[in-house]
Amino acid sequence: MLSGKQKTLKNCMANKKIFPTKIALIVALGGFLMGFDASVISGVVRFIEPEFGLSKLQLGWAVGSLTLTATLAMLFSGGLSDRFGRRAVLKVAAVLYAVSAVGSAFAPNFTLFVIARMVGGLGVGASLIIAPMYIAEIAPAKIRGRLVSFNQLNIVVGISAAFFSNYLILQWAQSDASLVSTLMIDQFAWRWMLGVETIPAVIYFLGLYFVPSSPRWQIMKGKVDEARITLTQLVGKEDAERQLEDVQKSLKADEHREKVSIKEIFHPGLRFVLIIGVTLAVLQQITGINAVFFYAPMIFEQSGIGTDASFMQAVLVGLINLVFTVIAILLIDKLGRRPLLLTGVAGITIAMMVLAYGFHSATYELDQTRIDALEIPLDESMIGSLYGITYQSDVQFKQAIIAELGPQKAVEFEAVLIQAAIDINPRIILFGILGFVASFAISLGPVMWVMFSELFPLRVRGLAISFAGFINSAFSFLVQLIFPWELALIGSSFTFLIYGLFAAAGLIFIWKMVPETKNKTLEELEIQLVK
Repeated sequence: MLSGKQKTLKNCMANKKIFPTKIALIVALGGFLMGFDASVISGVVRFIEPEFGLSKLQLGWAVGSLTLTATLAMLFSGGLSDRFGRRAVLKVAAVLYAVSAVGSAFAPNFTLFVIARMVGGLGVGASLIIAPMYIAEIAPAKIRGRLVSFNQLNIVVGISAAFFSNYLILQWAQSDASLVSTLMIDQFAWRWMLGVETIPAVIYFLGLYFVPSSPRWQIMKGKVDEARITLTQLVGKEDAERQLEDVQKSLKADEHREKVSIKEIFHPGLRFVLIIGVTLAVLQQITGINAVFFYAPMIFEQSGIGTDASFMQAVLVGLINLVFTVIAILLIDKLGRRPLLLTGVAGITIAMMVLAYGFHSATYELDQTRIDALEIPLDESMIGSLYGITYQSDVQFKQAIIAELGPQKAVEFEAVLIQAAIDINPRIILFGILGFVASFAISLGPVMWVMFSELFPLRVRGLAISFAGFINSAFSFLVQLIFPWELALIGSSFTFLIYGLFAAAGLIFIWKMVPETKNKTLEELEIQLVK
């Protein structure tokens, strides 16, 4: 039996965990919005291409523009949060998410659509940097890792929620409910997919009024008494005084330090860790993860399963990503970083080769029976010359459609004509995509960011991580931009083959170059890796 004093102590310890946990959960909604905002576009691309008459590169720009401004926001968010406060910047990010959701949903043309997406990108970049920073600054040391991981987990949950939300809206749009026609969901399903993000954005903005300012920022601004109150709420009176003193000492020591120059991360002694960091940053993107996340329904439609099924399978992609991200979090400190990377990248290589084989083995042939079954509003005089011809690749078939219908109508009817003509095993495509997402989620997804925090020595860590993150975002933008163009120019099979070859090269690099960092202090790693 516990004594009264022991019970009081236990309750105090529990309260010290509950309050910062509540705060972390609210702030981590920024991660949810980031994941949602980034992935909701996956359900929209097939609608906006004919709506705005987009070329393949314009379609890629519509998707990738968010990542471009997110990359820029990441460069400035830290400085703005030092000046105005972490909470203030996160409130602005919430407003940007809401403005982007409303603006993109009501956009009358392509230019305003892209501008609205770019506004959302500013919110993405800010929350990606500031939310985990804020959580780390308010979290007690014993539960800091768990609380900071809420943000990464919420990003994955947001991605899954976007896939599921898109699927539900598509189903509602096809129902006969009076509310559907009243709200015009049947006419503007893609606009509702984008607009629904306003709800969590408003909740996030209001929720931020219930979290305190970062105590470290309060001390930086000379608001020591306010910081003392905040820290007392978070960790109790005794620990608050100790942390207050530690932060003041740390800030005083920083006053006499020279600012780290960008040149320092290119010092010959850091060459080894910089090569590893940058290579992992590039590898994470050139193996195709954001092509899959941002274009999942489009990829599944290329396998001929139809719009509804493609959106449903996109939901599976989100769920697999969520499950295997949790598995990675549970295993990363037990198995180590290297085993997860080797296993995951090997899985990525195999999955991409499976996808390349699946699309390579497909053939395309139209006949009247298939056209009638799909009730396509095209008569024989428009596409009759395509009947009876077997096309050996999606590129040949798409080019024939363009030649017959013209670019504009080809965009409108491409998906249904592929569904009518294709002869493929769609299970192979589903297996390949889900295998790829699972492999990525236990390896390059979470492990890259963990290794960033471990590879670089303390003095240059912040700058080096920002540099590697910038490279990562830049390649993410390029992958998103050119993916529709790749599908049109070189086809699905060759596109996935390229991703698989990049993964195979990355696997060799990891085997030869990447060290294990498990169970080593940051100081030990610095001695081992920095020459």
